[in-house]
Amino acid sequence: MVRLLLVEDDPDIRRTLARGLGEHGATVVPVASAVEAIKAVSSERPDAVVLDLGLPDLDGSDVLALIRAGSDLPVVVATARDDEREIVRLLDAGADDYLIKPFSAAQVMARVRAVLRRATPVAQQDSRVVVGDLVVDPVSRTALLEDRELTLNRKEFDLLFALASRSGEVVTKRQLLAEVWQMPWGGADRTVDVHLSWLRRKLGETAAAPRYLVSVRGVGVKLVDPKGS
Repeated sequence: MVRLLLVEDDPDIRRTLARGLGEHGATVVPVASAVEAIKAVSSERPDAVVLDLGLPDLDGSDVLALIRAGSDLPVVVATARDDEREIVRLLDAGADDYLIKPFSAAQVMARVRAVLRRATPVAQQDSRVVVGDLVVDPVSRTALLEDRELTLNRKEFDLLFALASRSGEVVTKRQLLAEVWQMPWGGADRTVDVHLSWLRRKLGETAAAPRYLVSVRGVGVKLVDPKGS
């Protein structure tokens, strides 16, 4: 059974959503403020967080930053804000998915299940991928470049593995949004672009002078062996 931390300040929405999520098989820990949320992340050990942004003590984006500072706990943002720049900012800050109000408990549970599937290694991924001097291990979730471990956040690692496991193949941004961000319906290309930029920096390259990550204009990106072997 999934254990969910529900962070929502509106008592009616919190009560209704908690009841609905419970009917869909979740154990719900409801809280109404940022302070309660941060405490509950440690004390309640949830499997995922459903996070409202309009909290009375801190903005939900600040709560997201505090969670991300010490945890890879999956976070689904629940918001009335539908501005694309705000959504991109939240995804870039570490949100795993977002829902724009109004929504049903069934929709929330579907998104939660999707992010939990992504966060759980599957059997077919239990092998290292080697491309040139790059070694990506999905079991330990580590990446080595020339025997030096790269410091990657969760999305950067997922993005690198998605590309490394199909090395030499051009992967579209829509495919990456579906696989890494669990957004099969599409989304903001800038989310992928920003994470690719961060990943390039950690691989010691740039878009203008690529080594492993090669952009194919109008199509997508591919990860290649820079030695050509």
